[in-house]
Amino acid sequence: MGLCVFDFDSTLMDGETIDFLAAPLGLQDQVAEITQMAMRGELDFFESLIMRVKLLEGLEVARVDEICRNLPYMPGAKETIQALKERGYKVVVFSGGFRNATAHARKVLGFDADFSNILHHRQGRLTGLVGGEMMFSQSKGEMLVRLQQLLDIGPEETIAVGDGANDLSMFAHAAKRVAFCAKQILKEEANIVIDRKDLRELLNFL
Repeated sequence: MGLCVFDFDSTLMDGETIDFLAAPLGLQDQVAEITQMAMRGELDFFESLIMRVKLLEGLEVARVDEICRNLPYMPGAKETIQALKERGYKVVVFSGGFRNATAHARKVLGFDADFSNILHHRQGRLTGLVGGEMMFSQSKGEMLVRLQQLLDIGPEETIAVGDGANDLSMFAHAAKRVAFCAKQILKEEANIVIDRKDLRELLNFL
């Protein structure tokens, strides 16, 4: 048995969930700029998350859920997850994004579990606050070690796939370190680089 951990935004999903959520508020460009700075490693992930979620204050939860049900998944995402599971891998998603998106994606794409953050809301609208399992730059690496211990799977049986700086902490604990359409900071630490937007490319390296 092996373990394959995917980032969600810009890895399994073609874009950044928070950018889509900011669009109805007319704040997509402002949020996207902060996102890109964080993914390039120019801004602390926790600080960037707090800044971006604050901008979403007032957005209706029903609108959040509608947007998250209609996110565009990366070409080959479902087929790749199915192929990994057929080969005996547990497939898990770690996302610095939000449960509204990852929980729905789990039903559509078929991965085994998702760990992400939760948008706080009151009376049907976002409060601009956030909490959860993936708040910090080191969160993914720490959670990966916990899963490896729980499943009795070592780094040599682990694949980590991501695109940005907050995926770096996973790479220290995975034999296959996959930079998928990634920022340069992640490519420099990867031993597999995929620049084509098709996750089925990953299957060539198994």
